[in-house]
Amino acid sequence: MAGSRSALVLCMDVGLSMSNNAPGEESAYEQAKKVMQKFVQRQVFAETKDELALVLFGTDSTNNRLDQDGQYQNITVHRHLMIPDFELLEEIENQIQPENSQADWLDALVVCMDLIKTETKDKKYDRFIIALLTDLSTQASSEHLDVIIENLKQTDITLQFFLPFPAEEDEDENGGRDADRRGPGHPGTGKGLTSEQRDGLDMVKHVMLTLDEDEGLGEIYTFRNAIEQLRMFKRIEKRPTAWPCQLTIGSCLSIRIIGYKAVTDEKMKKMWVTVDAQSNQREDVKRETVYCLDDDNETEVQMDDTIQGFRYGSDIVPFSKVDQDQMKYRHDGKCFAVLGFTKQSLVQRHHFMGNQVMKIFPAKDDEHAAVALSSLIRALDELEMVAIVRYAYNKVSNPQVGAAFPCVKQNYECLMYVQLPFMEDLRLFTFPSLENNKKFTPSESQLSAVDSLIDSMMLVEEEEDGEKKDLFKVHQIPNPAFQRHFQCLHHRALNPDTPLPAMEPWLKAALERPEVISERCKAPLGDVKKQFPLTEVEKKKQLKTSAQIFGKDSEEPDAKKAKGDEEEGEYNLADIAEGSVTSVGSVDPARDFRTLIKQKTLPFGEACQQLTHRIEQLLSNKNTHYYMKSITCIQAFREQSIKLENADLYNSYLQSLKRSIPNRGLGVFWDLLVQDGVTLISKDEVEGCKVSKSEANQFLVSEEKKEEAAAPPPAEDTGDFDDLLDMM
Repeated sequence: MAGSRSALVLCMDVGLSMSNNAPGEESAYEQAKKVMQKFVQRQVFAETKDELALVLFGTDSTNNRLDQDGQYQNITVHRHLMIPDFELLEEIENQIQPENSQADWLDALVVCMDLIKTETKDKKYDRFIIALLTDLSTQASSEHLDVIIENLKQTDITLQFFLPFPAEEDEDENGGRDADRRGPGHPGTGKGLTSEQRDGLDMVKHVMLTLDEDEGLGEIYTFRNAIEQLRMFKRIEKRPTAWPCQLTIGSCLSIRIIGYKAVTDEKMKKMWVTVDAQSNQREDVKRETVYCLDDDNETEVQMDDTIQGFRYGSDIVPFSKVDQDQMKYRHDGKCFAVLGFTKQSLVQRHHFMGNQVMKIFPAKDDEHAAVALSSLIRALDELEMVAIVRYAYNKVSNPQVGAAFPCVKQNYECLMYVQLPFMEDLRLFTFPSLENNKKFTPSESQLSAVDSLIDSMMLVEEEEDGEKKDLFKVHQIPNPAFQRHFQCLHHRALNPDTPLPAMEPWLKAALERPEVISERCKAPLGDVKKQFPLTEVEKKKQLKTSAQIFGKDSEEPDAKKAKGDEEEGEYNLADIAEGSVTSVGSVDPARDFRTLIKQKTLPFGEACQQLTHRIEQLLSNKNTHYYMKSITCIQAFREQSIKLENADLYNSYLQSLKRSIPNRGLGVFWDLLVQDGVTLISKDEVEGCKVSKSEANQFLVSEEKKEEAAAPPPAEDTGDFDDLLDMM
């Protein structure tokens, strides 16, 4: 339950025997470490309030509170109870290694019990859990076993065991609870159990059955099964938020209700934030927004002197805060008012919209509300009707129109609210009917082939006993975007300098077609392929013009032909569709500028002035999209200037633009311009230009880089070098 808190102790065996493994198999230590890593990962990303401690036994050293008179040796409390974090994941990854000693797992259990007792004193926890990961290879002393079991019962501690082999000999991968059999001969598996492991397993079964006679063995897991169950990152737990309201029918009938979100679009809780690249601290980066007028001096404007404007076409309609407040839709507050009733069949499934489904229950401990709402739900269910309601979450939210469906289950009954569209939300399309066109009428064999394909791909099938089996349980499929995000986040936190890992195979397969369906639909798919053959349509040969047939092109001089081709290339239907361009607009200023120059509608100088004005307007919006649009304009400016052999206006503007970059905070824009290599026009491109090719190449180099290149190399300072190594 969200909001609850548990105290959990992971107790892992790192002794000598855990490192033993058969050829080609992972050792018990490696499997146990994976289980621990994946569990801690889930806890970190779930952001729960649960606290976790880590105890290691089989260590070469000893560090625990019970270390007295040579007892409880080779047991180390690695981490005390606290909320798990990335630091713990780093310690598990880098610090925990297999060691060369052995320890009694019952002694380790006692240390864990003592840790829970001392560190949870005067604190409130809902559950206490101890999870032991071991191969049971060390002989355990059963002298105080009954006392340990009694203390586990009194403190209400849940005990779990994770082993490299199944607890029951007759368990297999198809029928067992968590089977992990790999055949005899493997240490710790099947008939390969040592005498110590068999004794230890009997002792584990005795403990678990004494604690819980019915479900005790259900808390014994294998490493392989645990890894499979823990491979998914745990979703963030949230306390269900109640929405109390009044269900009203007319002005006389009112029922107290309470709503809960049953289905909703889950969003990623954490968002991207800008941090300092060196310290990784958000506080080290401060963002400051300054508003300036679009004039030569870029006069700063105070925030109080600005208002919001709504862009309507090419115009901006100003709205003050008072206007914005007055234009909002006003209503009386939260409501769930029934507007009327209709048949369920009239509410089309494809009209469901919104990002949530809400369950409506009667208010808690209100018998009259329960009777009234139950009567309404039962009546709607019997008559196959739905209630059309007006829903508003609170006073500031916009109202919705939705349908409340009756839902009668064995254990409860409620209304299910789904939002319906307004007129503007509907997208109405008209398509010609396929039935009236004989060309598209399928044959009986084609219909039969498609029917067979659908039958073979049914995801719900009925078994021999009549029970329906779901082959593709959508509600059990995790969001692959979330899983991949957490996988990469975990990897980057632990390995900041290595590439991100490939997507895990199970995640790729999560949304794939079930294998049984793939096998079953092979034959029907082949039949569909035969019934609906695909033939390649050859392109018709391009018709030749009379000039090409009679060789008119070959008689013309090359210069004349090139000129004619150029003119024909510029004259196209797009130019006709555009109409006449009289000025440089804001939609596509680069195209308008080229059109003005081509049509000679305006003098070159006036067209350049309009273009630079548009460029300045675009640069006032500090956004990459507008920067790229500005660069397109500058490229068009340069292109037409070279074509008309007039470089002065372009070079003069680009030089003045560069001088204003630092003061205007356009460093990002200048970097994009440098990447595209848009520089001054040199005399190699336009005769009579005063800029040399070397000056044009140096123009894109910033002044800071020039100073760095001209500065002498720093003197050797070993002290600073040592400081740098310390920082690394």
